[in-house]
Amino acid sequence: MDVFSLCLEGVALAGQAALHIGFAGRLTGKRPRPWHFAVYLALLAAVELACRALLPGAVLTPMGLGMLALCGVSRVGLRNRRGASWLAAVLAFCITQLSFGLVNSVEAAVFPYFLGKPALYPLVAAALVASLALCAGCCAAVGRLLRWTGESGTPYLGLLLFPGLFCFAAELYILRTAYGGIALVPTLAEAGRHGVLLLLQAMGLGALLCTLYAYRQLCQGIQVQAAARAQRAYLAGAQARSEQTRAFRHDIRNHLSVLDGLLRRGELEAGRAYLSKLEAVSASLTGPYQTGSPVVDILLGEKLGLAPEITAEVALVLPQPCGIDEPDLCVIFANALDNAVAACRAGGDAPFLRVAGQRQGDFYLLTFENTCPEGPLPPPGTGLASLRAAAGKYRGAVQTEKAGGRFTLSVLLDIS
Repeated sequence: MDVFSLCLEGVALAGQAALHIGFAGRLTGKRPRPWHFAVYLALLAAVELACRALLPGAVLTPMGLGMLALCGVSRVGLRNRRGASWLAAVLAFCITQLSFGLVNSVEAAVFPYFLGKPALYPLVAAALVASLALCAGCCAAVGRLLRWTGESGTPYLGLLLFPGLFCFAAELYILRTAYGGIALVPTLAEAGRHGVLLLLQAMGLGALLCTLYAYRQLCQGIQVQAAARAQRAYLAGAQARSEQTRAFRHDIRNHLSVLDGLLRRGELEAGRAYLSKLEAVSASLTGPYQTGSPVVDILLGEKLGLAPEITAEVALVLPQPCGIDEPDLCVIFANALDNAVAACRAGGDAPFLRVAGQRQGDFYLLTFENTCPEGPLPPPGTGLASLRAAAGKYRGAVQTEKAGGRFTLSVLLDIS
């Protein structure tokens, strides 16, 4: 192997290592470190050297070992789940092979025209750059189509392995059969063969992207359905509690008459016992928060009640009439509280969450402030999109701000 080929091989390995590690981190919302790249590059180089020495001409073995190396770095270094690590490794190598295969089809078609000419070296170098650029673009596209921060937002994750492995196997077959030998004399038949291969690989890449897009739509549909079920449950609970409160208020005169009778007869102990029972019933109806909306009261009680480790402060009294439908209040508070609790739990020690509201003329400003981990914000998800849609119904706006270890979500609503 000459110096040019050696340098080209090194650049290809380094480029693939950087793209694979960046893709695995982007896909799972993790930030790769330089040592992740260094370890993975060393593993790829070791696999390449070992396979060339022991299994010259093998294709499947080095790729399989490379996927195993990427899965290991993702699992141990990035601390991803097993399913996410395997999927990231399969997709990374599948995208790489399809991207390089597309460029190889064009390169193989024009190669005979440059054979023996000085322009051959720039052609090979340009093909490598184009392959890495196409691979980077495809990785970015897949990163936008498929990205998760936990298994709850990506159900049936293992099903994605099948289309990924199919595309990977198809590309390997093309690589083994179609590129075993490149014609040295340009012919029309050879150019047509490479054109067909280019079309097949472009269709394979398009099919993979379409599959991932369909999967993303499926996940969003499942999340929307789950949110709708949760809203119905919250509204039903709020309605039931409101009816119980009205019934208690209706019967309060009877309770006061009983207490008055006990006191008139001097039965103080019986009166105290009866009063204690009334206090217990009243406490069960009231809940820990009183914001003026039964739906919001239930949401705050349930969401914050499940996170006792978070120091919560609620300074919120909604105006009456509020002007905001209860389902929309449910969407806003449920998504905001879910995101805030998740950020508090990931933010380390002394988690804090504050919910506040302030009226400004015909507008009402809701503020959710919470602790959060250092680093860039995670990508916006379905929850924030639903929250923006709910605010848009009231000519409102949603603004997010991160300063140090504090994150603030502001929701401005028109309640006129």
